[in-house]
Amino acid sequence: MEKRSGKFNKVYAMQLATVFLGFVIFGLSENIKGPAIPRIQFEFMINESQLGTLLSLNALGYLIACSFTAYLTKIWGIKRVTIIAFASMALSGILIFFSQYYAMFSASYFLMYIGNGMLEIGLAILGARIFVKNTGTMMNLSHGFYGLSSTAAPLIATGLMKLTINGYTLDWRGMYLIVLLLSLIPIILVLFSTFPGDDIQHEDRLPIKTLLRDPVLWLMVLVLSFGVVSELAVGGWLVNFLEKAYGWDTVSASGMLSAFFLCFALARILLGPLTDKFGFTLSLVVFSGISAVCTFAAILGGEDLAFLFAAAGVGIAMIYPTVMAFIARRYPKGSDTAITITVTLMGVGSVIGNYLIGGVIEITKGIFGDNSQLGLLRGLQVGYGVIGLCAALSSITGIILFIHLHRRKEVI
Repeated sequence: MEKRSGKFNKVYAMQLATVFLGFVIFGLSENIKGPAIPRIQFEFMINESQLGTLLSLNALGYLIACSFTAYLTKIWGIKRVTIIAFASMALSGILIFFSQYYAMFSASYFLMYIGNGMLEIGLAILGARIFVKNTGTMMNLSHGFYGLSSTAAPLIATGLMKLTINGYTLDWRGMYLIVLLLSLIPIILVLFSTFPGDDIQHEDRLPIKTLLRDPVLWLMVLVLSFGVVSELAVGGWLVNFLEKAYGWDTVSASGMLSAFFLCFALARILLGPLTDKFGFTLSLVVFSGISAVCTFAAILGGEDLAFLFAAAGVGIAMIYPTVMAFIARRYPKGSDTAITITVTLMGVGSVIGNYLIGGVIEITKGIFGDNSQLGLLRGLQVGYGVIGLCAALSSITGIILFIHLHRRKEVI
């Protein structure tokens, strides 16, 4: 019996290591872009609107990956899909390094987001299968590793871009190459891991039609979409905002982004048990509301309250893992499909969100003066306000969800 128990613990340890390391790689690949974007923008001579379009196209690649990953998981299993995800991310790093033209760079960046999407769905499905106890705590803890690597990502990116090897400065291309090649490391771990749930019979799974008829799932899609647009947009726009609106240098601006992700990571690691204690639905309302308040206060308070941009990470950090915990609890036999539906539709929101932020900045600049510092400041303030608005809408939708579940005595 002890031997059997030991074997089980070893298998579970490998599964945990896969999930935790997977989120570390995911956090790095997703959030090194902050310090690199101003340089990419300068080299390819693109404006804020075009930058928003670029980020939207990459979110579209993420969306496409989310739409087919669960299907591939059912056919090939999580193991193969996870290996493919890591391999595609490593390949994209090589292609980004050699991209001298904007078209090739866009395609390479697109491939990276395909890998990111496949990886996130795979990790979410695995987490839903293995975290059967203390679901909220474990989901937030695993996503906390994403937050930790995201905290380090901007500083790592800034350091690598300045690193000179044999007279060659890595700059943003070399930085992407080195970071994305780290994706090869967890492939070794995955090769020696086993994964649960691939043997579930098709007839035992919850039908997709049943899921689509559940209004709770659609409300959860809105909560997650607004929350994740707010979360991901910070990585793409905060450094840009601080450099151009307040004249901060890259190190200081990247430091603030790292502070955001530090708050983000610590919240997931330390506050995860609160979601199990107070309930997933109520937690979504409270934490997204905290993020909205901090973001708007930071914008309206000017440079003196810029630290609240970082504090907003405490609230928004809890949204994604808590939604995943909610899905795992409500749809135990349909979590794969429910996660795919939710995250895919969330991807649509991400595409629209990034494009909207870039467009709002350009429109506002035009109102206050395209070539003036005031126009740029107001444009960035209003554009960043969209991030706060999304957090507020996530909280409002959470309230609607809570009322709906409370009436049916189904609050989770």
